[in-house]
Amino acid sequence: MTTRRQVLAGLLATGLTPRPSWADLGGPAFLSAAGLPDGGYALCGISAAHDVLFRLPLPTRGHAAAAHPTRPEAVAFARRPGTFALVIDCRTGDVRATLNAPTGRHFYGHGVFSQDGTRLYTTENDFEAGEGRIGIWDATQNYRRIAEIPSGGIGPHDIKRLPGKDTLVVANGGIETHPDSGRSKLNLPTMRPNLSYIDQGEVSEQIELTADLHKNSIRHLAVSASGEVAFAMQRQGDITDLPLLALHKRGTAPRLAQATSTDWRAMRGYIGSVAFSTSGLQLAVTSPRGGRVQLFDTQTATLQDQVQMADVCGVATTRDGLVVTSGTGAIRFLSGRTTPVPGLRWDNHLVAIRESST
Repeated sequence: MTTRRQVLAGLLATGLTPRPSWADLGGPAFLSAAGLPDGGYALCGISAAHDVLFRLPLPTRGHAAAAHPTRPEAVAFARRPGTFALVIDCRTGDVRATLNAPTGRHFYGHGVFSQDGTRLYTTENDFEAGEGRIGIWDATQNYRRIAEIPSGGIGPHDIKRLPGKDTLVVANGGIETHPDSGRSKLNLPTMRPNLSYIDQGEVSEQIELTADLHKNSIRHLAVSASGEVAFAMQRQGDITDLPLLALHKRGTAPRLAQATSTDWRAMRGYIGSVAFSTSGLQLAVTSPRGGRVQLFDTQTATLQDQVQMADVCGVATTRDGLVVTSGTGAIRFLSGRTTPVPGLRWDNHLVAIRESST
């Protein structure tokens, strides 16, 4: 019987070796940064069954990651205002490349690949100009920086891509910061967050909410299979009963999610992550400050249910349902099952690898 090794040897001889894929790692469903018991940090690959398949060291605390659409490769971003990101070969743990923000820039902790995986787009702060930028990196040339474009606003945080397209969606949080001031927010009285769509390097559509919501920083995004965008917000300053979630489809007005004043206040002005269900009919948002997950009906944009969970922040979806992670180390299907992972403190985001290839 011909062995797998003999087949691979034959392919190698003919130059037809199969390209490595995520399946070579056991098919991880998610990526998440985590804190370790010794005070260090790691990027972890997690299966759909909640097993930790790999744990790769990071030099500092991570925020989010971008999974390459085909190669078992991830870009791990440092927490804002980090100035580097690591491209990690998830098969070996080797750092394939280091992305260094240009002078006068820092990263915001998020990025997304182009549909074909040849480009990486990163959200950045031009902190001397007080303007947002999108850095463009060539993933076919060891992640060489090749260009940058305006983000359409101040403080771009999350960035996604519409399914089947290279249209970028950017959450411009509206908050001006500068490394000399640490994480201080410098323009709260005048901040103007927006949602920007970028086609071929130009802002093609932009959404701003009403003036009473100008202190609701647009921070995190989810995109459904139909192209509907959910944007989650974080209130700056006083905690109010104003909505912290909205939905938008291109060419239409945004829809503010509906919940009672008590339910909005329970989120303590802060949504940490957002994700659509596989069907697109349900939307989950998390609040580590409020210790709860809220579930919304996307057709009516109304609150359906909520689940209490200490320090919950990461949320993503699988075919089996929505999954959340907590700073306590728990991974939980919202439908019920919880898997504790002793010693790990899950960080802000749970990144679904499947989403990166849509």
